[in-house]
Amino acid sequence: MKLCMIGTGYVGLVSGVCFSDLGNDVICVDKDLDKINNLKQCIIPIYEPGLEELVLKNFKNNRLKFTTNLKEAILKSDIIFICVGTPTKKNSSAADLTQVYDVAKEISRSIAKFKIIITKSTVPVTTGDEIEKIISKKISKKLFSVVSNPEFLREGEAIRDFIYPDRVVIGTSNKRSNKILKNLYSPLISKGAKYINTSRRAAELIKYASNAFLATKITFINELSNLCEKINVNIEDISIGMGLDKRIGSRFLRAGPAYGGSCFPKDTKAIVSTSDKFKTNLSVIKSVIKSNDNRSSLLLKRTFEILNNKIKNKKICFLGVTFKANTDDMRDSSSLSMIPSLHKKGAKINYFDPTGEKNDFKKLKNVTFSNNIKSAISNSDLIIIHTEWNDFKSINFNKLVKNKNYKIFDMRNIYSAKKMSEQKIKYFAIGS
Repeated sequence: MKLCMIGTGYVGLVSGVCFSDLGNDVICVDKDLDKINNLKQCIIPIYEPGLEELVLKNFKNNRLKFTTNLKEAILKSDIIFICVGTPTKKNSSAADLTQVYDVAKEISRSIAKFKIIITKSTVPVTTGDEIEKIISKKISKKLFSVVSNPEFLREGEAIRDFIYPDRVVIGTSNKRSNKILKNLYSPLISKGAKYINTSRRAAELIKYASNAFLATKITFINELSNLCEKINVNIEDISIGMGLDKRIGSRFLRAGPAYGGSCFPKDTKAIVSTSDKFKTNLSVIKSVIKSNDNRSSLLLKRTFEILNNKIKNKKICFLGVTFKANTDDMRDSSSLSMIPSLHKKGAKINYFDPTGEKNDFKKLKNVTFSNNIKSAISNSDLIIIHTEWNDFKSINFNKLVKNKNYKIFDMRNIYSAKKMSEQKIKYFAIGS
């Protein structure tokens, strides 16, 4: 099939590349000329394991193209995916749909035959209705169908999630579109993916509801870990004991930093904004947002306690600064608030992240980047394991750290407290 992906951000690029790898002809469009020129040279703007190899393979096979010419891409394609950003509005919790509606206007100027127009971007309920209104001002409804097809890609696991999805959700009442899209996704359905056809509004809400629920699980276990620290109980035991109940499940029951990234922070706010618009109260999700906002402050307070509130001139190392492993995404990462706060208190901070130095910290004096683990931790008073990269799971700390009185604050509970004690390492974990 001939597909057009509008937007080469995380969702658009990963989805477009994977669709091309399934044998479709895909044109990825972006107004950023530098990004498009880089993609034509197989220079990838995001860190995602396996993505570069797939871009190179399908670009060479001529199934994958990159362009800034939106009109031409639309004319050449049968299915148009809208994959532009929907960030949170400034001074609001609502999603900013400016880019989505601008694209809809562009599409309305470029339709000559029947097109399926899909919102792949995460959008609030009724967005599809508005897109349909915008396009129908210039084009007959017989020439297009607006469908909601939310993505469920985890950063760091996106290619696997695309190829082996739990479900494919298609929000449309148009039988023609449904039949075409079921055929498009047939290679994934044959591997076990559940194909679900719902109303367009239901599909839009499924995405937000899913992310809000997962964010709730993370926040729930984080709050329980606070209690565990007060009553000398290991949160890992609680997570295992709960997770073995099939009604609950073990995934997303790992205590640690606040949730971050491109989805959970903005999507929880957006669904609350939608509920306010329709005069309903999502009190649980509101509490989740408030608790998560406080999480980094609690972890910072714990850091102060570990150092006996003596922060000035302490050498602190952060292992990992991204919000999770296998991504270079810094959005809403706890490190963005913790590192400046510790810096302000006079700490000397060193950090290492497998995805390289971060612009967020370049202007902070006494905050430096090390290009390997050894140099990052060697002179540390406190080592904070912030992100659960595999690189950090088998470090011989006693061999690499010169300061014999160093401490470790393991914010991901990667290591065993018992084994750390046996090695006479002053070790502190979450929820214990």
